[in-house]
Amino acid sequence: MSTQAPGAPGAPAARRLLRDRTGGNRVTNIELFFDLVYVFAVTQLSHNLVQHPTVRSALQSALLLAMVWLAWAYTTWVTNWMDPERIEVRLLLVVLALLSLAMSAALPRAFDDLGWVVGASYAVQQVGRSVFMVVALRGPLQRNFERILAWCTVSGALAVAGGLVGGHARELLWLLAVCIDVAGGLTGFATPFLGRSRTADWTIAGGHFAERCQGFILIAIGESIVIIGATLSTLSATRHITGATVAAFVVSFAGSVALWWLYFDRSAGASAEVIESSDDPGRIARTAYHLVHPLMVAGIIVTAAGDEKILTSPSSSAPASSAWMILGGPALFLAGHAAFKFVVWHVIPWTRLAGIAVLALLSLAVPVLPEIALAACAAAVVAVVAALDRVGVATRPRRSP
Repeated sequence: MSTQAPGAPGAPAARRLLRDRTGGNRVTNIELFFDLVYVFAVTQLSHNLVQHPTVRSALQSALLLAMVWLAWAYTTWVTNWMDPERIEVRLLLVVLALLSLAMSAALPRAFDDLGWVVGASYAVQQVGRSVFMVVALRGPLQRNFERILAWCTVSGALAVAGGLVGGHARELLWLLAVCIDVAGGLTGFATPFLGRSRTADWTIAGGHFAERCQGFILIAIGESIVIIGATLSTLSATRHITGATVAAFVVSFAGSVALWWLYFDRSAGASAEVIESSDDPGRIARTAYHLVHPLMVAGIIVTAAGDEKILTSPSSSAPASSAWMILGGPALFLAGHAAFKFVVWHVIPWTRLAGIAVLALLSLAVPVLPEIALAACAAAVVAVVAALDRVGVATRPRRSP
């Protein structure tokens, strides 16, 4: 067996492309550049909710978020193994970023005339990335990506077909594509004649994977901050700033701070330590990060849509469309964070469940509470849950077995 480092000039090509795990696994600049595209994607999804506050639009946005997240997450798995500083991997990320940008630009018209762009971009990313890995790797990881390629070929075909048809057929085909890509990971990408992968074989750098997913949470929260600032700037240029506008601005910002505090003050660093020291980091990464984190991202997006609504046109009482965004966003985030803590530490996070219950009770006050007051109450609920963590009232995290 060769003793050369993975990045050494004389090392085999497949070895040269792998990360050198001896010097840490920092997030590289090209990975951060790749993530910039997804700031735009999150913004597109949030604006779509504001412009089309209907149940069907919400479900369509959830489907598009799933496609966006899977495209990003599958790439994150790749960069956990491959060295982004190698020119081949860097070029792969640049091409994937271009495809993701095209997909993001088409999101507002994904269920109109640009569905083919979304479907084709998704398919090319999933299939092309897998082909690259099959060619670049050797050994167990290569066999893993052979199985992934088989699954992504099916999901990619469904994504393209969905982009070429219209109506409910598009929604159904894209939903099937998403389900196949999710089910693939859950079943170890079991494939006839190729067998199945075990999470123990996914020799990931747990700390790097946790940091990447934490970065996506920051992307989503950052997008909500951009919405708050951009909306206020637009309002100041077109009309006088009123007391209601100032109140909405403060409440919206406080809500974003509460979401950030709840996730990063205690859980983020502790969970990174758990996955990094785990005997099976692939299992934790698959469930806690790959599957659960998009629930929190969805909560942030819905909350940001509610923030834009109360900033642009606050009303004396919240209509149903605004109420579900104002209360539903934080509730979805709390539900995702509860699932995250349960998967990582095997504890029942009662404070999150209590917060969801309080938000549900607040829905009874929708007819009488002003819209901004409702948003203030929702932000306060998240802040209280974060404060309980801080003072140690909630169940303290412990290492996952």
